[in-house]
Amino acid sequence: MTSRPYVLLSAAMSVDGYIDDMHDARLLLSNEEDLDRVDKVRASVDAILVGANTIRRDNPRLLVRSGERQEERMRRGLAAHPMKVTLTGRGGLDAAARFFSVGDSEKLVYTRNPVVVALRKRLGNVATVIGAGEPIDLGVVLDDLGERKVERLMVEGGGSIHTQFLSKGLVDEIHLVIAPFFVGDAGAARFVHPGGFPQNPEHPMTLAESRRIGNVVLLRYFAPRSDSS
Repeated sequence: MTSRPYVLLSAAMSVDGYIDDMHDARLLLSNEEDLDRVDKVRASVDAILVGANTIRRDNPRLLVRSGERQEERMRRGLAAHPMKVTLTGRGGLDAAARFFSVGDSEKLVYTRNPVVVALRKRLGNVATVIGAGEPIDLGVVLDDLGERKVERLMVEGGGSIHTQFLSKGLVDEIHLVIAPFFVGDAGAARFVHPGGFPQNPEHPMTLAESRRIGNVVLLRYFAPRSDSS
């Protein structure tokens, strides 16, 4: 059986656990030094995964910013940017979103089996659309990525995606950045949603690193992975 990728979950949140606020503009939870750290991590992985809601709300590019890091990837026989991956249950994605239109890396969209045909028509040739069960089975997603030679997967959110991966015990490592302020809005997006997590008081994560980066703090954890799915 093909090995599943090593899963690294990356997020930045306020002290009270929010990854955004209710304003139209994206909430800045990091700084330039930390963004460069994230860029370095991106350059080290084979694929980056975000949820469809993140694509709709933030319109991310998900590229390696540093030209030097792009060149280093190409010297190793890789594409300049990691593969882009998303999950969608409804299929309501815009083919003009920067996820699809920016960068020459491969784009994969995993969706519910009944949505595959309609989504392929909607997206055309901008991405490969793959059925991953009904509902979407993250185990199927990881198995398929493993077959595509993805050894390291970076999961960048949002909260629903974080919750799904963590609650199913499918995360190996977490990079969590804490911004020095509160959001305090119950309607805003959170790092994770309520759920049952294997990373609990009986099975705590291992703190591998704590690092001050300007006015934010990076906490790096190793999570007990169960691969129960």
